[in-house]
This record gives sequence, structure tokens and C-alpha cells, in this order.
Amino acid sequence: MSKLFSSYKLQDVTLKNRIVMSPMCMYSVEKEDGIATDFHLTHYMSRAAGGTGLVFTEATAVQAIGRISANDLGIWNDEQIPMLKRITDGIHYHDAKAGIQLAHAGRKSELEGRIVAPSAIPFSEKYGTPEELSDEEIKELVADFKRAAYRAAEAGFDVIEIHAAHGYLLHEFLSPLTNRREDTYGGPAGNRYRILSDIIKAIREVWDGPVIVRISADDYAHGGLTATDYIPFAKWMKADGVDLIDTSSGGLVPVAPKSYPGYQVPFAEQIRAGAGIATGAVGLITNAVQAEEILGNGRADLIFLGRELLRNPYFAREAAIQLGEEIAGPVQYSRA
Repeated sequence: MSKLFSSYKLQDVTLKNRIVMSPMCMYSVEKEDGIATDFHLTHYMSRAAGGTGLVFTEATAVQAIGRISANDLGIWNDEQIPMLKRITDGIHYHDAKAGIQLAHAGRKSELEGRIVAPSAIPFSEKYGTPEELSDEEIKELVADFKRAAYRAAEAGFDVIEIHAAHGYLLHEFLSPLTNRREDTYGGPAGNRYRILSDIIKAIREVWDGPVIVRISADDYAHGGLTATDYIPFAKWMKADGVDLIDTSSGGLVPVAPKSYPGYQVPFAEQIRAGAGIATGAVGLITNAVQAEEILGNGRADLIFLGRELLRNPYFAREAAIQLGEEIAGPVQYSRA
């Protein structure tokens, strides 16, 4: 059997293959209440029907103020649970696992009104200057991540991912470019990691399932973080109870990295080897042979697909044909 279509265990959750749908914002909550819609139900169920092993919903805000846009999903109140439960039930119907990415936009929020960050440094001239979070607000944020994890369990999710990448709030705390605090949440790497550690531990108090953290392994800016800096971070995450690092890059500053097929895979490979933790590879992975090479050579443990699954919800079925595998599809389509 190919590696791509071999099963993979995250704690007690068994994925039927190594194909993961990355969280991707859809900006489709028209009522601006954080509640998923029929679009989201169809969107995520179709990828599960197409054979994807683990389907992540998009960045889902733990606070209303933490949305990137007013049209983002939320999980900051109980009214948002029922529709998320419909989505997880739909994903499970197609023998896939459901993941949720818990997020806070920080200084990259595009909402009107107050935005917050570790330090009062704007993302760019197009964004407002954020207010520095107080110690009490940080404690409340940690509590909101914990409450969100509890709601994720109520909604039937199998896997939680904490969004600490792409220049959003937790990434802002990790990087010295955006964290100029002089308290216990700023300065040395251990202090900058503290809020993420607190959140992981808080989630672990109410969540028994797998926890993944998405990181940006390179800030692409002088004085910013690199994959080498993330090796101790990844070791600390592993000690705190994280099962896998979803290894992306960029987003902290308005600089576009040079991209090409597999351009972020070396970050996953380096952190996997250096920290002794499982990783997911992302970044212009578009075909089965490419994915199989990454897994077969031990460069990562899971393949996270973004745009390719937007283009082709049935990527898994086509990948199986490429690799000479047979996979089950919806029984309703068996005559085809």
C-alpha cells in the first residue's frame, strides 16, 4: 500500500489516509453571527465524500473580536454549536474525521473597532494600531480557548488545531518582531511561548483528543523566527501535549515568500527531525506522486492540502488511481 493511503493514528483517532484538508477561510457567514451556513455544510461534506481523511473547518474564532472578518465562523457561544454539529455529522457520514481550527486574528483583524495584539504595532499602514493586551485580558483569552475546546467536543469534532501561524495573534506573541512586551509574556523565547503553553494546557483540561498546532516556520524578515527557532518551541509543545505540528510559513509581515511546489516541505522535515514530533507538510502540494515522495522519504507524516482541494474535492479518488489504489466512495455512486 502507498503511504498516502495508509492509515495514521493521532492518539486514539485513526485517519483512513494521510490526506488532510487545511483550514481555509470562506468568509461566508452572511449574518455576521459566527454561525455556519448551508454553504459550509456542503463545502466540508463534499471533501469528505471525495475521500479526504481529515477535514478541517476554517479558522474559527474563540472571541467575536478575534475574527479576521465579520463573515468568519465562530465558536464563542453555544448558539454556534448546532450547525457545527451538523457539519461534523456530515463529515463522519462519509467515514472521515472532523477537525476544527481555533483562532484569534490579533492585529490582522479587519473588523471595525478595537483590535488587540501582544504589542501596539500595526501590521501595515492599511491596518489600525492594535491595543496591547493586559494580563487580565490574556487570562480571559486562555479561558476562551478552553471554552471553545469544550464546545468543539460538544459539536463532535475529532481533532483540534490551534492557529499560531500566518501573523495572527498567537504567532504575534511568538515572534520578537511583533512581541515587544517587557512582562512575563515577552522577551526571551520561553516567555513569548508562555501564552501558547497556557492555551495548550487549558485545552487539555477539557479535551482528550488530538491537538495540532499550526505554525509559520519562517517569518521571512530580518530578526524574525526561522525553522531553527521553532525546534525548541516544538519540543515544548510536545511536552505540553501537542501531537503534531502543521508546518506553514509567513504571514507575520506584509512580505510574500517565493513559492514553488513543495516550498514549505523542508520546514516540516527539519522540525520533525529536530524536535522528534510528527509534522504535516503544506505548500503547493498538488499531486499524488509529490505527496507520496514526502511521506515515503520521512519528510512529514500528513499531507495538508489547501487550494488543490478547492479546485478538486475529489483529489483523493484521483490520487488513488495515480498510485494504483482502490478506495471506497459513497455507496450511492458505486454504479459509476
